[in-house]
Amino acid sequence: MIKVEFLGPIGEESLELKAHTLSDVATQLQEIETIAPWLSKCAVAVNDQMTTDLSMRLKSGDRVSILPPVCGG
Repeated sequence: MIKVEFLGPIGEESLELKAHTLSDVATQLQEIETIAPWLSKCAVAVNDQMTTDLSMRLKSGDRVSILPPVCGG
């Protein structure tokens, strides 16, 4: 199982998903109405390493973090 955590204002509890790649995770998250609108705006990290590679292979125990954009002042 892969743990998916949502940071900042997304406001969703962590999920555990069965997935072999980040593309699998994205497909499953697109089906969740409250999460789907965030996905095109967010960065992604796997085990604290930023990535844009949706073909990245995942293994059981990996942690995927969904990071929304941040503004500051």
